[in-house]
Amino acid sequence: MKLLITGGAGYIGSITNKLLTLAGHDTIVFDNLSRGHREAVGKTPLLVGDLTNLSEINEVFEQHTFDAVIHFAALSLAGESMEKPYEYFHNNLLGGLNLLEAMKKHNCKKIIFSSTSAVYGYPKNVPIAEEEAIAPVSVYGASKNMVEEMIRWYPVTSVILRYFNAAGAMLDGTLGEDHEPETHIIPVAIAVALGKQKTFELFGDDYDTPDGTCIRDYIHVVDLADAHIRALEQKGSQIINLGVGRGYSNEEVLSVVEKVTGKKLSVEVKPRRPGDPAKLWADNTKAKKVLGWEPKYSDIETIVTSALKWHQIHT
Repeated sequence: MKLLITGGAGYIGSITNKLLTLAGHDTIVFDNLSRGHREAVGKTPLLVGDLTNLSEINEVFEQHTFDAVIHFAALSLAGESMEKPYEYFHNNLLGGLNLLEAMKKHNCKKIIFSSTSAVYGYPKNVPIAEEEAIAPVSVYGASKNMVEEMIRWYPVTSVILRYFNAAGAMLDGTLGEDHEPETHIIPVAIAVALGKQKTFELFGDDYDTPDGTCIRDYIHVVDLADAHIRALEQKGSQIINLGVGRGYSNEEVLSVVEKVTGKKLSVEVKPRRPGDPAKLWADNTKAKKVLGWEPKYSDIETIVTSALKWHQIHT
């Protein structure tokens, strides 16, 4: 397939792009490089532009014909979104709208959309199935839900993938998680273990969980990328949760980082962050049934080991 990958210079986008090219697909990356990295694109053609500029994305479709679009490009930090609502709504909504309009104008009929479990907010039921009520508690989650709604009104077949917590790196250490600022638990904990940061800030140890810390569903980024490749084969529109189907607490994750690195972490307990639910993990029954998908690398030790390898090579 000839594919356009928006945000293909970012963490999940670049790894998905690499696996797509290895699978024989013909890809082009469109990215504004505000948070992505030129070197992560490898040999794939990179078009530097911004989705908030309709003429720029229209020009891409005027010069190329695509079988499908995989739309990763977005601002994606829940905490930051609460401090910068204008930036998040402007970037994520206008970017999504312009992309859909360009697809309509140029008769591109298929989109795979990178959504998030943050659309569920504080879920009433865990594990979380696709039928769970939509009730985001962050600007980020709200913006992703709004793009989901936009997609419904455009003449496209869509597979909307609601991610849980993407983590880990390419097993060969070539591509990994490189955010600025970095807020995700595994890379921050690894930075502390490697002496690049003094302490790990643990936000809340008084949740209604066995050890008092938040529980999350961590999915290896390679497994996540594999689901996108499978989604391209779907004939109809779908909404699918992508997670492993079990959760690990923050304390459990930190223990695994200590085990894998052989280093004791200095941990400072801080107050809870607003908008952090106690427990989130996926019901991935639909992903397995519809996509024929099965996570292969998403045990927490493999995730941490792959992330550590990337950090040792690249930082």
